[in-house]
Amino acid sequence: MKYNDLQVTANTRPSRKGRGISAGQGKTAGRGTKGQKARTGHRKMPASFMGGQKAFVQAIPKLKGFKSLHPKAEVVYTDRLNGLSGEVDNFKLYEAELISNPYVKVKVITRGELTAKINLNTQFASKSAVAMIEKAGGKFTQTGIPSRATREDSRKGEKQAKK
Repeated sequence: MKYNDLQVTANTRPSRKGRGISAGQGKTAGRGTKGQKARTGHRKMPASFMGGQKAFVQAIPKLKGFKSLHPKAEVVYTDRLNGLSGEVDNFKLYEAELISNPYVKVKVITRGELTAKINLNTQFASKSAVAMIEKAGGKFTQTGIPSRATREDSRKGEKQAKK
């Protein structure tokens, strides 16, 4: 390598635009001629700006109402729990076809009578439902929504236990 072959970019001066015709970027300074983008402050336009006409975001139709990011809990009534016994969680409620999916929020609400002794492990329960469960000899424990990974891990454990 020779000294004159070195390509050092750190020593290059920054270009001075709009400083005369001999500077290389004189007069319009590389902005073309006229128009909104040739003026100062044109970079402050929002991405949705469309040259003074109605912005794209404003032009598209919107759906009325509001869609919550937090879905409502599925309701299970206490009289439907009489057919179950022992530990009852989201998966047992799903197997008994009381909820649509084991990975949803579940709330237990009072209706009718509860005679079965159960240990309920769900996300929510009304105060009267908790009192009814304790009166029947069971207990309520508030748990989080089960994740899909925990269910798959437990299935692997079941398969290994069968072998």
